[in-house]
Order: sequence, then C-alpha cells, then structure tokens
Amino acid sequence: METYETVPIGIVKSPYKIHGDAPRQGALKPDEEMEIEIFEEFREGLGTFEGITHLIVLLWFDKADRKLLSGTPPGAKAPRPVFTIRSPHRPNPIGFDIARIISVENGIIKVSGLDALDNTPVIDIKPYVPSIDCIKESKGLEIK
Repeated sequence: METYETVPIGIVKSPYKIHGDAPRQGALKPDEEMEIEIFEEFREGLGTFEGITHLIVLLWFDKADRKLLSGTPPGAKAPRPVFTIRSPHRPNPIGFDIARIISVENGIIKVSGLDALDNTPVIDIKPYVPSIDCIKESKGLEIK
C-alpha cells in the first residue's frame, strides 16, 4: 500500500484538553476563541486575510483511533460506516473545520468555531469561499 507524508504547518492552542471537551463541529460554542499557531517556516504564506471572514482548517486528529471503521453518532440508534459520519476516529484522521477569523498577528490566527483539542496539528488552511463552498441544494446528515 502506498503511503503519503503530511507535514503540519502549525498547531492549535485550545482550551479543550481531552476527548469529550470539544463541542461537535464547534457548534455548541461558536464564540469560544482559540489560536492557530503557524510554524515559522510557513508564516510567509499567511498574508493578512483581508476581506476573508472564515477559514477551512484541516487538522490531524492525532489522538484518534485509526482502526475503527464504524461509529455511533450522537442521537443514532445503531453504528454507521465511518465514511458516512463525522467521527474523528477513521483510517486517516483528517479533521475539517470552518473557523471564523478574529485576528491575524505574528503568525497567530485567533479564531472561533473549532472543535480541536489543544496541540492538535494543523495540516492546511484555506479561505472559505461561500460561492463555491456552500452548496444550497445539497442534502446530508442532520447534526443536532
């Protein structure tokens, strides 16, 4: 099986320390502030984010169980296949969050809306673009 290398570009500084602390998808505490510290060698790629209010943040959930192929989401009565749910426990524990930018200064992006634990590696950030990232006619799971 072929493997691929991923290099963290930064780390999350979060008040959430252990599994269960973080709200699901950042939804329960959308105003909870935390920081994304971008490592020095990647700071040139930051810019100011002028005119951008939100970021897509790709995370490496390093504390996840990579052997699980199913899970029971909150509110579900039975387990579901891992690729149909948002569990952090998956073969490649890549997290996808959308965060609101509060400020950017000295390689630190202050954000709200993340559900990451403290010291979670950040593998990429991208600007959220409503015209292409929001698919109005889409259907999916209802998160409660």
